[in-house]
Amino acid sequence: MSSPLRNGDTPPPRLPSPAVGRHHFHSTVSEKKIRRLNALILLLRLAAFCFSLAAAIFMATNSSRSPGSHSWLHFHPFRLVLASNAIVAVYSFFEMVSSIWEILKGVTLFPEPLQLWFDFSHDQVFAYLLLAAEAAATVEAQGLKGAHTCSPESAFCVQAYISVALGFAGFAFLALAALGSGFRVACYVITGSRFHL
Repeated sequence: MSSPLRNGDTPPPRLPSPAVGRHHFHSTVSEKKIRRLNALILLLRLAAFCFSLAAAIFMATNSSRSPGSHSWLHFHPFRLVLASNAIVAVYSFFEMVSSIWEILKGVTLFPEPLQLWFDFSHDQVFAYLLLAAEAAATVEAQGLKGAHTCSPESAFCVQAYISVALGFAGFAFLALAALGSGFRVACYVITGSRFHL
């Protein structure tokens, strides 16, 4: 039992409350998990950007140089592949900037609810757009092969196949990013925060 303080005595130092220490610990752990999740989403968006941009470039430069040459302009599905991959590349670049901002500043670029729903809804829309374009281009490429327009040594067809394959890879990474943004939306709806322990 401590004796009462006399005049001139200094009070003993106050120890921090255990509850405050636990709160600080959980807050630090939560911030680390948020950073890890944001870094993972950033990597997925970077991969989606690289593959979609490469697919768009491959398709844009795809035209044979022989007489009676083919070009991506002559085939509607190939035009769709170029357009959808270019759109996804631009979108992924914007989302990379947004993710970097959030990692560095600790806050979302837009108000939090708007940012979360914007990311999730656009991930869904552009993933389906990319999947539809690549599926249509695959059918078109198979049709060209069946009509003997494409031969194994045809540079036009090989480049078209590469572009479609790159587009499918871009879709896969965008779909994984959509899972991450969906997780953030679910956490926000349930707990009021974009991430919860």
